[in-house]
Amino acid sequence: MIAALLEKRLGDLTRRHFLGGTGLGVGAMALSALVERQPSAEAASSSLLAGQHRSRARSIIYLHMAGAPSQIDLFEHKPTLARFDGQQCPQQYLEGKRFAFIKGVPTMLGPLFAYQRWGASGQWISELLPRFSDIVDDVCVIRSMTTKEFNHVPAQLLMHTGQPRSVTRRWARG
Repeated sequence: MIAALLEKRLGDLTRRHFLGGTGLGVGAMALSALVERQPSAEAASSSLLAGQHRSRARSIIYLHMAGAPSQIDLFEHKPTLARFDGQQCPQQYLEGKRFAFIKGVPTMLGPLFAYQRWGASGQWISELLPRFSDIVDDVCVIRSMTTKEFNHVPAQLLMHTGQPRSVTRRWARG
């Protein structure tokens, strides 16, 4: 019965409704690019921009590869995590947090691969990307994105669309 209801609701979602809801994420990126191209005199003199340089990128290649190695295995050097390898997770990391599938006190798993600094930027790169070291100074690795979503699917939806939940409820006929 639930499957039939879900199928009906998804069937009621038109392409126009879907694109209208998911365009938020892409639209926000486009708007930020347009605003950056023509900064106001006030914004240019703002202390917010002090010390920053104007970006030169005209386009991006965005790869979202579900099922690929995680950023922890590729770009996130975690020496503290290595120190806790095989031990129970310290309580301070669990208090006040929600986890999708963790029950009780989990055992920590340290990094599985070796890391090394590369390029003039000194980026930590995993041994899984040996040729990446040749171009490490030509790419931007963003490490500042966070979310309160604690499960992959809602976090991915938020990243791609600006909404952490499916848009079907908002626009479904019925």
